Amino acid sequence: MTAEISRDPWTTLDELWGIEVTASELDEGIGELAFYGRCSTEDNQDPETSHGWQMGNARKFVEPLGGRVVADFFDIGQSRSVPWERRPESARLLAALKDPRRTWSAVVVGEGTRCWFGNQFSLIAPRFAAYGVDLWVPELGGKFDPRNPSHKMLMSVLGGMSESERQHVQARVRAAMDAQVLNEGRHQGGRTPFGYEVVDGGPHPNPRKAAEGFRLRVLALDEELAPVVRRIFDEYLEGNGDRAIAAGLNRDGIPCPSARRPDQNRHRLADGWQGSTVRAILENPRYTGYAYLAAGRSTRCWPIRMTCRRGT
Repeated sequence: MTAEISRDPWTTLDELWGIEVTASELDEGIGELAFYGRCSTEDNQDPETSHGWQMGNARKFVEPLGGRVVADFFDIGQSRSVPWERRPESARLLAALKDPRRTWSAVVVGEGTRCWFGNQFSLIAPRFAAYGVDLWVPELGGKFDPRNPSHKMLMSVLGGMSESERQHVQARVRAAMDAQVLNEGRHQGGRTPFGYEVVDGGPHPNPRKAAEGFRLRVLALDEELAPVVRRIFDEYLEGNGDRAIAAGLNRDGIPCPSARRPDQNRHRLADGWQGSTVRAILENPRYTGYAYLAAGRSTRCWPIRMTCRRGT
């Protein structure tokens, strides 16, 4: 005889797995909850808007079930790959679990993939369970049940999706930066190489950013410092070592990079040229006329003719 299948798929799964849900649990309502959300970057996302839609999703999820959000934990400028213990607001949430005076007994999120990355959920969920705090996740359609294998499987899949999404975003951003350096000669930020200066490259090609006043940044030769770089390469080709070149520059009273630009070299002592400073200049491919972009631990270079990168 075919059993009657409930219209609620989660109820059907509970029955198949032998998980009982009492009527009292459904009648009493969820009660008071804490909300957790995350916004990765202030520059590319509006924290207020991001908080608003995540909080809205959470409330739409729990309020029909008698839930009331009474505490707010929202991380701004934190990558999803950062462990919960190292995010300010999630760390505060974990600390609040131990507080016997807290009024909430459950936590709800606006979107699970924004909160957990990789295997983070499997590391965090037992800590909530230890303090009797339920986790309500919209992608599950209800609260997480550690006894339900389908819940564990789905949260594992969500963690993998979150990790995959981050990797795709990184790949797209790096590919776009590669193209901007190669085709447009943009300066992508960071310390300006000694002997160059950042100049205005005209209006930003993105109409929205141009309307907001953003300008392109490109590198051009610093006519005052370029001869110093030429001298370093000339002396190296004559057979002088790094320390000998640095000693000669110090002897002639030529300011070192950290003395010349203390604003972008605050971690340096500005105490004169060092052999390592000379070596860094000699090994920098930008001085050979290559477009240069360092992405993570890798370095990408392209041999192209660009007037802002030649002449030293």
